Amino acid sequence: MFVVAYFIICMTVLSVCAISTNGALDAGGAYYMISRALGPEFGGSIGIMFFLANVCGSALYVLGLVEAIVDTFGVPEDGTVATSPYQILPSGYWWSLLYATGVALLCLLVCLVGAHIYAKATFLIFLVVMFVLGTIFISFFAVRPRTILLPSSAAFNPSANGTGPSFPTTANFTGFKLDTLRGNLWADYTVDYTTGTMMTFATVFAVMFNGCTGIMAGSNMSGDLKNPSYAIPRGTITAVIFTFIIYNLLMALVACSCDRVLLQRDYSFLRDINIWNPFVTIGVYSSTLSAAMSNLIGASRILYALARDDLFGKVLSPAKKTSHSGNPWVSVLISWFLVQLVLFSGKLNTIASIVTIFFLLVYAAVDLACLALEWASAPNFRPTFRYFTWHTCVLGIIGCAVMMFLINAIYASASIAFMLLLLLLIHYLSPTSSWGYISQALIFHQVRKYLLMLDVRKDHVKFWRPQVLLMVSNPRSSIGLITFINDIKKSGLYVLGHVQLGDLNTLPSDPLQSQYDSWLSLVDQLNIKAFVNLTLADSVRHGVQHLLFISGLGGMRPNTLVLGFYDDCLPKDKLIDPSLSTSQSTDPPGPFQLEQPPLFHFASLRGSSDRQDFGELGDGKVLGPQEYVAIIADAMKMLKNVVLARYFNNFDRAQALSPPSSSPGKGAVYVDVWPVNLLRPDSCSYVDTCSLFLLQLACILNMVRAWRKAKLRLFLCVEGGRSVRGSEEKLGQLLKELRIKAQIYTVPWDQQVALHWQRQNDWGKKQRSQSPDTATDEKKLRADEEEEENEDDYVNSFPSNATRLSDDYLSAVNKLILDQARPPPAVRFLYLPRPPADTRRYTAYLRQLELLTQDLGPTLLIHGVTPVITTDL
Repeated sequence: MFVVAYFIICMTVLSVCAISTNGALDAGGAYYMISRALGPEFGGSIGIMFFLANVCGSALYVLGLVEAIVDTFGVPEDGTVATSPYQILPSGYWWSLLYATGVALLCLLVCLVGAHIYAKATFLIFLVVMFVLGTIFISFFAVRPRTILLPSSAAFNPSANGTGPSFPTTANFTGFKLDTLRGNLWADYTVDYTTGTMMTFATVFAVMFNGCTGIMAGSNMSGDLKNPSYAIPRGTITAVIFTFIIYNLLMALVACSCDRVLLQRDYSFLRDINIWNPFVTIGVYSSTLSAAMSNLIGASRILYALARDDLFGKVLSPAKKTSHSGNPWVSVLISWFLVQLVLFSGKLNTIASIVTIFFLLVYAAVDLACLALEWASAPNFRPTFRYFTWHTCVLGIIGCAVMMFLINAIYASASIAFMLLLLLLIHYLSPTSSWGYISQALIFHQVRKYLLMLDVRKDHVKFWRPQVLLMVSNPRSSIGLITFINDIKKSGLYVLGHVQLGDLNTLPSDPLQSQYDSWLSLVDQLNIKAFVNLTLADSVRHGVQHLLFISGLGGMRPNTLVLGFYDDCLPKDKLIDPSLSTSQSTDPPGPFQLEQPPLFHFASLRGSSDRQDFGELGDGKVLGPQEYVAIIADAMKMLKNVVLARYFNNFDRAQALSPPSSSPGKGAVYVDVWPVNLLRPDSCSYVDTCSLFLLQLACILNMVRAWRKAKLRLFLCVEGGRSVRGSEEKLGQLLKELRIKAQIYTVPWDQQVALHWQRQNDWGKKQRSQSPDTATDEKKLRADEEEEENEDDYVNSFPSNATRLSDDYLSAVNKLILDQARPPPAVRFLYLPRPPADTRRYTAYLRQLELLTQDLGPTLLIHGVTPVITTDL
């Protein structure tokens, strides 16, 4: 038992010494160590457990002292004749409670005066106990063998009532004999004569272990010590070594000189074999009184530390009060009151198991705190005490856990459940602390390790997922888009990017640092799982290039760039518009369920009356159409998928997913997919990389819980004369192989294609009538277009005849899309062709996209450059 107990204690002491030498300790001892290492949740829950352990421990020692007093001076309860003239005190439950109350009041008075009186009293008691221990060791050699009368107990000896078998009434102190040692070598548990219950290894260990819990007495006084980081390790280690030697010496001497009956039936046998009996009585009284005061003052310091940290709000606020000398007298009174309540249990062994389990739980938490600090490899964890490793911490935790359940599995389970309940309570109710959370250090440690293991060379299309960089000009107008893109990330990386124009050379400091709090607050309020990445650049194009190059780490890098559409619509502020301040409850919350606007410190939107448009274009924009298309081209050169989002200014997911039941579809929600390049009427391929990318993103959106009831509609554009049935069957087979559930609709577009070819014929006639110089220019333009097609390896390239797509054709295709949307979808997915190689045609390209998507509602123009779908298992 001593080996097991001191093994657990030594492992815990190593952890205590390591933590206590890693920085300045304040009041609270083990609670302070745990809370500052593991955070307020663990610290608060373990602190309450430790407080209760000290309260119950104080009551335990008070009851032990009363038991010793009654044993010496009490009248026998069974009516037998008193064996000593000093046995004059009345006995019984209520009398014992009265004596215990008096002892508790004495402890209260000492603790109310202050820690300095307690320290002096404890030192005086230490001298007394050392003297008594000296007389005990001498007595084993000086006292001759004798027969000792055993204390009588009706609980143990039924013959006292005239019934049942009789038990021995005497036992022997034999002096040093080999036979006595042999008789004591093996376990032989019997009935406890004070309670009448059968003893086991666990029940005896539970009582014995309470004699070893004083290791925390010094650390509990951490707020009262001059130099706790120096005193706690030396004092605690010295105490452990000293008590271990004393206990084992006593064990060896007792085993060689006292027979088993004496040890089992007389708990005060040391008094009976001492050279002068009162010595032991004085020593027992002194040590138990000291332990009771130690636990009481320790409990009050832990309660004071808990109250000062405000983990339980106003419930513990009275416990913060202190005297002029700094003594937390209210905490002392509360602790004493709880000790008094525990005293009603009456029997020492009744609460011994509870106290031991509580202490073991606290010791395990201390080991866990040290283990977490060691595993986190935090640079600031540099304890001057280095005689520990993570192995000692793990062994301490395992030892504590095993003994807790061996002592009493029900009490142990209930204690852990109570601790977890407190942990959850503090997690949800306590204010955010600035102590530093070990969880953050551990997460960093593990994330770094797994990021290194996430090797991009091992990527496989089967496990592809979108990793999105969403460029946000101003969050005030982008709430709908931010929340929507959160739905299609499919547990992938999601980064909100923002470019601020400026030159760090001309600025006194980085203007972005002060903006991060507002962005992170917005992420929290929208309940999205996103990172924020801001950059300072001389142009938006360069800023986007920066973010595409540097966002993410290792295998977690954005593979998809999302941009808002470039048009003339004025943005609307969704953070302050009162008409949009509430929306239907969704999961996660709708885009407009935000806190008060002052929480966010974002710039005003362009076009607002309070905005000063420094460095902007004439229309208030910070980039022109040429630069916008150049950003798209840059992303595709970097092999990033590109998504352009139009008409998401007013997007509200709650409204989109709850259409009026009066609509033609009777409340159904649709997502439309047009997987053909509508700017290439001469190409009807549905199986190129970009088309499959559209299907994948639409499928991902359909897998999100909120969008699961939405129906995918896939539109197949066909011309007369082509095999409509064959195309539909081919596409249906592809969807079946890809496990994508969608409704296929065939859309004749002969009229739209005819408009396109009519334009081509008109253009050809015009060329033949041009002057030689003009014809030379057109020939040069043709050569540029051919060069563009040659350098573009993708099937889904922007058409070489892009400049010849008429407004009539684009308007007709736009009307075609609108006519097919009955009922209108929540969102559309359209094919985005590559920008032309000739930068002079960027503006025309953007105009074509604008005409194509005019009045379509929330629309995503998508261009995929990487394979994302496989039919393999």
